[in-house]
Amino acid sequence: MIDVHGLQWYNAHVSNSNGRSIHVGLNAQLLSQAESYRSAGISWYIRNLLRHLPEADPEIRCTAFLGAKGYSGEPGLQLRHSRLPTRHPLVRILWEQAIQPWAVRRSRLNLLHGLALVGPMLSACPLVITIHDLSFLHYPRSFPTWKRHYLQLFTRLSVRRARRVIAISESTRRDIVKQYGISPEKIDTITYGLDPLFHPLPAGQVSGFRIQQGLPERFILFVGTLEPRKNVVRLIEAYARLPEGRPPLLLVGGKGWLYDEIFARVEALNLNGQVKFVGYVPGQVLPWWYNAAEVLVYPSLYEGFGLPPLEAMACGTPVVTSTVSSLPEVVGQAGLMVDPFDTEALATAMDQVLTDRDLREKMQIAGLEQARTFSWPETARRTAASYRRALTAEGPWPAVRGREGGEKGV
Repeated sequence: MIDVHGLQWYNAHVSNSNGRSIHVGLNAQLLSQAESYRSAGISWYIRNLLRHLPEADPEIRCTAFLGAKGYSGEPGLQLRHSRLPTRHPLVRILWEQAIQPWAVRRSRLNLLHGLALVGPMLSACPLVITIHDLSFLHYPRSFPTWKRHYLQLFTRLSVRRARRVIAISESTRRDIVKQYGISPEKIDTITYGLDPLFHPLPAGQVSGFRIQQGLPERFILFVGTLEPRKNVVRLIEAYARLPEGRPPLLLVGGKGWLYDEIFARVEALNLNGQVKFVGYVPGQVLPWWYNAAEVLVYPSLYEGFGLPPLEAMACGTPVVTSTVSSLPEVVGQAGLMVDPFDTEALATAMDQVLTDRDLREKMQIAGLEQARTFSWPETARRTAASYRRALTAEGPWPAVRGREGGEKGV
């Protein structure tokens, strides 16, 4: 839907500017400062993009639209905080669709980037959106009814309206094409990056961390929100099939939704002393857990990207994960991949890593090499290039003009 009056305003006040800088607004309302699972995933993406975008292209000026104050920002990044409590989903939707278009006008933006699936329908500004995954289509029971309907309708409309769509993996790109029927040429695949925080730590310090946390010398690690698509129930069932003397299984992650079955399965299999729920762990502490673990097991049924396997590999920890969605892209040839619905295969893969030292060493080396191919500065540079493609693409919005009156190139 195009705001005709807004388009006239855009033509008069923005597109005819002779300045060389490009002003991009970023909807960062989902950036979370909370010490909970909400600060992972999309929030982690937003935080790192805001950190690196100002240096990605010197001609791009960025303004981030945020909710509650608390984020101090980065040099070269302008912040605009909403007076509304947008941490509440319904208030955030109101802001996105009713107030954001006015914020775009006031800020005289050349481009708006919706960092999480949706953009405003009534806006006089070219749009780029990032699609992290389509879990609301594949796992609708994981979402409240109202939220599922909102995402189903407005993601579809946003994908059609956007100049460019950013998919965080090739798997997600294929999913977008299949579900929405848009041209693959309109989609830029730009993966998540890797924070330098994740790297191998000195063995002596890792031993000290184990002692401090009361951890055993060997343990199996899972990192992720406790929810159905993470496949934790099958992980527990596979763990129960391992031989006696197996290391404990530690589950790091906050409670998401429909998690009662996970706890019930631990009870039913009499694994209370061997399967332990650690709860949410802040991102700054996660590298210690990866370094201390014998193996990360991540048998998710569906991921737009899947950060834990990448973070674990960067710390030198072997990874067992799934053959589905984006996970093969993330781990490459460095991890063991199994059918996530095959409990026996999952148990066999875990046992292989636990009992074969040579295999572990090979996986560690390959994992470190694979992890080096991901970086947040590269993610930001490719995102800036997507902005330029959006502003020079044909469409209902005018292209940004350079000082000489010609269109700015990619």
